[in-house]
Amino acid sequence: MDDQVFEALAALAHRESGIKLAREKKLMVQSRLRHRLRALNLDAFSDYSDHVLSDHGANERRFMISALTTNVSHFFREAQHFDLMSDRLMPEFKRRAAQGERIRIWSAGCSNGQEAYSIAMHLLSQEPTLATADLRILGTDIDPRVIEFARVGKYSSAQLKGVSPENIEQFTSDNEGDENLRTINEGLKAMVSFQELNLLSDWPMRFPFDAIFCRNVVIYFDQPTQERLWPRFSSALARGGLFFLGHSERILAPSKYDLKSVGPTAYLNRAHSFKT
Repeated sequence: MDDQVFEALAALAHRESGIKLAREKKLMVQSRLRHRLRALNLDAFSDYSDHVLSDHGANERRFMISALTTNVSHFFREAQHFDLMSDRLMPEFKRRAAQGERIRIWSAGCSNGQEAYSIAMHLLSQEPTLATADLRILGTDIDPRVIEFARVGKYSSAQLKGVSPENIEQFTSDNEGDENLRTINEGLKAMVSFQELNLLSDWPMRFPFDAIFCRNVVIYFDQPTQERLWPRFSSALARGGLFFLGHSERILAPSKYDLKSVGPTAYLNRAHSFKT
């Protein structure tokens, strides 16, 4: 892959998904896209570049972005965020559950679904009555492959690392035909839905959300792209809602977006008031 082809593909990735690829990532890009050349029976990266940039390459752009994104996640990652959500929002969640009112949470960049299912497990472990509440958790990701994986909800013992034995017993079941896999129970699955979504595109969801988890996603975006996303996330939150980022991500001036820092990479919406 020569520099000209890399620059063309990097510009396309940035335009389509916000991913910023520095020149030193060229070998990584080459390695991750090689299987796409084989899938399309192409001999050279220049041929691939021509195809994916053409009018006929729109579908391949989705596969390209999928290949370039890193889908690394595990259950109950950065557990302090789950505790903070419970401490600040559980009293309101209990009140709403008793009144039959809606509770909505978004896992943006959900990868293989562990984060969304972790949220559901945590809330039900803290307050079992939420099982009958109007509680819905949305998981979205740009990669259609991980969305399908999340919907199936089958995880290996290694992938379930971090889930307590009690939660494994309560929220998963044996997978017929493969003793090394466990499947998320239908009751928990009913609380969680998964959809393909590019964060740079329109957001068709119904707002507001009481909590938004967007962890270890925006680290791949440049600062201008991040600054376009912050007000959109803030506007998608209910007043008093919580917004969580990954451990290495920060909002430089949260007050500019009507957000207030309330803990490590955790922000409280303090402006927008929605009917819930």
